[in-house]
Amino acid sequence: MKVNIKRIEPKAKITVQESAGLAIVTLFRPHLKNALNSKMWQELTEIGEHICDNPKNKVLVLRGSGNQFTAGSDIKEFHQMTVEEAEQAFVYMEKAISTFEKLPIPTVGVINGPAMGAGLELALSCDIRIGSEQAKMGIPVGRLGIKLNNKFVKRLVDLIGPSRTKDLVYTGRIFDAKEAYQLGMLNYLVEEKQLDRFAIEKARTIAEQSPASLLAVKQSVANCINSIEELWKTDTNFVDLRDFPEGIAAFVEKRKPDFKRRTN
Repeated sequence: MKVNIKRIEPKAKITVQESAGLAIVTLFRPHLKNALNSKMWQELTEIGEHICDNPKNKVLVLRGSGNQFTAGSDIKEFHQMTVEEAEQAFVYMEKAISTFEKLPIPTVGVINGPAMGAGLELALSCDIRIGSEQAKMGIPVGRLGIKLNNKFVKRLVDLIGPSRTKDLVYTGRIFDAKEAYQLGMLNYLVEEKQLDRFAIEKARTIAEQSPASLLAVKQSVANCINSIEELWKTDTNFVDLRDFPEGIAAFVEKRKPDFKRRTN
């Protein structure tokens, strides 16, 4: 299978390599820490939807180029959008993340450098996450007026629990690799120079197992934790009409946001 990926800009693309049962998806936008714009999120959905067209693909490996996973969404892009356009951009993000989450083959996330915001959610969509000592994970949305929907929050709660999820979002703090590993956000923690080799070896080991067994356990685990589709039905929107414009403007202008105190 060949997936045709449109070039979004001179230094923005997503590549797919298929070999020996592995489909390796690489995010490439190095000048912005592999941050994904709306078109790239749509491309990622397309890749996820078609990756299993090749029956030889037994495991998907998701990684970022260089020493980055992804800083998440391109926040500066939001500055050029209306609130309605930003809302649609979040829908594109969630569709891509859900697509990878529901793939019928095992998925391995290779986390080097930051996995932030929607990038963290993308990492959490993988069945297994392997990180280097340089990995950093967080979801600092409180300075942007972004409202995490139930689906986003449930992924965190399932993994690290309700109190740690609140701490993560309330403070906007970033977990280093050691703490992320201790909390179970990373399954393995290895030296940076060994990261890619370790991840490929782990993916090859998984690919040697019975596809039927792997699919059965993946479905069973999903059934154990899944009320996520019902939660999705209750969600309203991703951005706050008052805080979001101020948060994005402050980000672009490199200043602290001035959120006005309100009672409702």
